[in-house]
Amino acid sequence: MQIMEGDLITTIRDNIEWIGHFHTGGVPGRHELNNKQEVQWDGVMRAIAALPFHNYLAREFISNGYPITSLRQACERCKV
Repeated sequence: MQIMEGDLITTIRDNIEWIGHFHTGGVPGRHELNNKQEVQWDGVMRAIAALPFHNYLAREFISNGYPITSLRQACERCKV
């Protein structure tokens, strides 16, 4: 969605009633959710938490290192 739409938070707010779940992934390449990515997930997660959304959030990434470590870091980055 970042590549196609660009303005994630506005797009999410405008369409939350139609969203069944979210996938997180680094942009570009679906790698770790870190400060080298285009998406600032902490802001996106705060925006989602402020909305009437009670469904699922999935981690979708290709680890550049140890997968379990990467998953733990992604969870921490997205914690609200």
